[in-house]
Amino acid sequence: METLVNTLNGYIWSNALIYLCLGAGLFYSILTRFAQVRHFKEMWRLLFSSRESAQGISSFQALAVSLSGRVGVGNIAGVAAAIGFGGPGAIFWMWVVAFLGASTAYAESTLGQIYKVNDNGQYRGGPAYYFDRCLGWRWLGVLFAISAIIACGVFLPGIQANAVGNAFTQVFGDGNMVSSSYGEVGTNKLIALAVILIVLAFIIFGGIKRIAHFTQIVVPFMALGYIVMALIIIFLNLDKLPGIFGLILSDAFTAQAGFGAAIGWGVKRGIYSNEAGQGTGPHAAAAAEVDHPAQQGLVQAFSVYVDTLFVCSATAFMILITQQYNVQGTLEAGQFIVQNVDASTVIGSAAFTQMALLSVFGNIGPMFVGFALFFFAFTTILAYYYIAETNVAYLNSLFKINIPLTIVKLVIMFMVAYGTVNSAGYIWDLGDVGVGLMAWINIVGIIIIFFVAKPTMIALRDYEAQKKAGGPITFDPVKLGIKNATFWEERLKDKKQ
Repeated sequence: METLVNTLNGYIWSNALIYLCLGAGLFYSILTRFAQVRHFKEMWRLLFSSRESAQGISSFQALAVSLSGRVGVGNIAGVAAAIGFGGPGAIFWMWVVAFLGASTAYAESTLGQIYKVNDNGQYRGGPAYYFDRCLGWRWLGVLFAISAIIACGVFLPGIQANAVGNAFTQVFGDGNMVSSSYGEVGTNKLIALAVILIVLAFIIFGGIKRIAHFTQIVVPFMALGYIVMALIIIFLNLDKLPGIFGLILSDAFTAQAGFGAAIGWGVKRGIYSNEAGQGTGPHAAAAAEVDHPAQQGLVQAFSVYVDTLFVCSATAFMILITQQYNVQGTLEAGQFIVQNVDASTVIGSAAFTQMALLSVFGNIGPMFVGFALFFFAFTTILAYYYIAETNVAYLNSLFKINIPLTIVKLVIMFMVAYGTVNSAGYIWDLGDVGVGLMAWINIVGIIIIFFVAKPTMIALRDYEAQKKAGGPITFDPVKLGIKNATFWEERLKDKKQ
């Protein structure tokens, strides 16, 4: 099975996908005239002037839900893996992906809003919906829905749970070892698993409203607290900061682990972390209550900045300033291009981050990482559940079937348990397969949509024109020549009555 997963990863994460992600971001950045820069002030305004309704959540809640998916293990363990396998230069390519990816996030999230539906009193949308309604390619919508259910319901939750289990054992030790079908498992890891499963069940059985209310409180505080810890380390080592920037920039083009490794790992971990183009963000974006689709597109573009430019950079600077990392090259096992810490340190884990905080804050450092990982990973699992639920709802409505959502909940809880007790490397590989499949389908799809209908560009120009005219802000898809945006058509009709 592991050989099969590695083979699939080789095909899915070929150079073609890496350059497709970068190319799509550049494509939409140019077409929107770098809206992610021009409308930065507007992003802030929209973020704090949102509202919710009985059917939808507020823009801020939608941001929190999408950030709960973006800000996860990728920000702590993923950044460490990027440095460990791609060298410090991989961080530069994560920044590039974030900057360009913000425009991709705008495009896919605006599409999610335009083609959303009211499903029994709850807003739903995402790639499956806009492929179906905009392109008329129901087969592509079904393909994405199946991929998303498998990726977010089966592959990805295990990565988050695995990192939590490893963080707990790093802080508290293994405890007593217990024999299981998966080998020896420490009791402390089992305690962490029990806590996750109990709280997870309570929240996901409450639907999107409960998820939104939970994440809007937890996500901002956990991200801010993490960034503050990083800022303290940076402040204590201000003299080293110019050298760290120089190391990242020089290594990005003459990487210690090879130019291709820096780009490959930077882009892969960047996409896994900020999810721009992956097709996950539009699900939460579609659930938001807004006056115009472009508004939520801009809010979601800002979420990419929060994830990569703030949280991922915080991790990178902590690791690089304290020099608590190794860089693995294409050498014999156990040898490194750069070795600053013990060779047995697991690269694909949160160990580098924990060691960085340990070197500055003492024993409280690893405990803080364990605490942050718990909330980062837990909220990400909530986002994965909502994505899987939305795509199951799409298939149910399409084929007039009734796959009970309870089954989705139980499968995710099982995969959380499975991921916690399995090795990190294998779990990361499974997650990469899921991310890659969704990214291939979604990025190719949104580029095709541009050449067929250009709804995101029409929406952006319409919103900019209304803002320039002083409002009021409305969205009339028929007037704009956008077809099958039935939610907005019906909403406008209701207002006129």
